Amino acid sequence: MQHPEELLKQYEANFSKNNFNTSPTNLYKPVEHIMQMKGKKIRPLLVLMSCDMFGGDVQQAMSPAFAMEVFHNFTLVHDDIMDKADIRRGQPTVHKVYGTNAAILAGDVMLAYAYKYLTSVEGVKIPALLDIFNKTAIEIFEGQQMDVDFETRADVSLHEYLKMVEYKTSVLLACCMQIGAIVAGASADEQKKAYDFGLYLGLSFQIKDDLLDAFGEGEKVGKKIGGDILLNKKTYLLISTMQLASLAQREQLNHLLLEADEQKKITGIQELMKATGGYEQSNQKAEQLFNAAIEALSSISIDLSAKQMLTAVAQKINTRDY
Repeated sequence: MQHPEELLKQYEANFSKNNFNTSPTNLYKPVEHIMQMKGKKIRPLLVLMSCDMFGGDVQQAMSPAFAMEVFHNFTLVHDDIMDKADIRRGQPTVHKVYGTNAAILAGDVMLAYAYKYLTSVEGVKIPALLDIFNKTAIEIFEGQQMDVDFETRADVSLHEYLKMVEYKTSVLLACCMQIGAIVAGASADEQKKAYDFGLYLGLSFQIKDDLLDAFGEGEKVGKKIGGDILLNKKTYLLISTMQLASLAQREQLNHLLLEADEQKKITGIQELMKATGGYEQSNQKAEQLFNAAIEALSSISIDLSAKQMLTAVAQKINTRDY
């Protein structure tokens, strides 16, 4: 199996230039803005590694891999508008530079391009690719709405949160794994195991992302620390803190959720997350889900060395600090 760095080099060689139209400029400049930001490229890498793992031709998976990166960035453009986020990957967000209307339209055209590149494969594989992609896209939009709804609810359970994260984040990683397997011609059973690996990895990834949002280093994470806290987002971390808090701590937390002073709100809630054990519990849950991902991967009937390569990538994702 090829090394992840080699796969990413091939990916960059295929998509290092502008892969979109250039006119009208006011449509494609915002697209270029988000796509040129330095991202982790986790999703296209999973497509390529999954394809390679099952013995497929990674060149056949390049366009679908790019499609997943374009789709992911489309969701970020629209998410940043909804979250009123100013910074993404250390740079101003699309709507901050070009305005909300331009950002909405840029996201729309990126979705169309995702379909274009996804279907740039052998015709016989297109129906299966569209089935999993359409299912995933619908779930992501449902998860986004759940996330928005949770902001005004005080009774969100950990089960509800995990379902929201499964839809909003995890299903895309799972989809990437299955798309790579489809391109490689893997059996339905092996596709399901690959999907499960991505799903559990995505759940762990999001809880870790929530932890980094609250406790990471701003320069490494590439966005303002405490953004979720300011929006009262019901993350696993915040819900755990609410559930583990004493009566006095819960009263303090409820007061802080209404605090107008941003820094006071962030600092106060951070302290409660640590004091109640919410921080520790969230870390433990992320590790449990990561182990479930590795278990799903180990059940795939392929060469051990191929699985070891993907395991190493998963471990790198799991231990990241950005």
